[in-house]
Amino acid sequence: ELSFLDMSSIEFKIIQNRKSFDETGADEIYFLISANAGEEPKPLSKIASGGELSRVMLCIKAIIAQNMQLPTIIFDEVDTGVSGEIAHKMGEMMGDISNNIQVIAITHLPQVAVKGNNHLKVYKADTDEATYTSMCELTKEERVEEIARMLSGREIDAAAINNARSLLGY
Repeated sequence: ELSFLDMSSIEFKIIQNRKSFDETGADEIYFLISANAGEEPKPLSKIASGGELSRVMLCIKAIIAQNMQLPTIIFDEVDTGVSGEIAHKMGEMMGDISNNIQVIAITHLPQVAVKGNNHLKVYKADTDEATYTSMCELTKEERVEEIARMLSGREIDAAAINNARSLLGY
């Protein structure tokens, strides 16, 4: 899975140590990683970049999804720290998972958002009393506009719209 996400030199090890049973269980589990050829694996939590952590987390969740009878899996910004081609590949991986189970992906990346079958927009509105969070399903044209906004920010021009249509395959 990690090779697909351009981590072809990865070495990944899991170490399990038994300990006295307490509120966290009877095992200590350590993930060790070497992202570069010739380096000894070290604790993932200490050496991995944000993008590497995101890719490892997606792969772990993908493997879990393939081997368990889950009705739904939620990816909450699992694509943090990646962009471009890696974001595209992560979107493909989530799309593949969605062939077997429902996938809900919270993302700010257009390369990931375009892979979904449905697109829901979450937004906040303030009143004098509180902030309210709402959600709506986007129509095909609203989806083009939202992807264009993700690509270019507030000002949406023809180039952003064309790029959004291209990413969506419209």
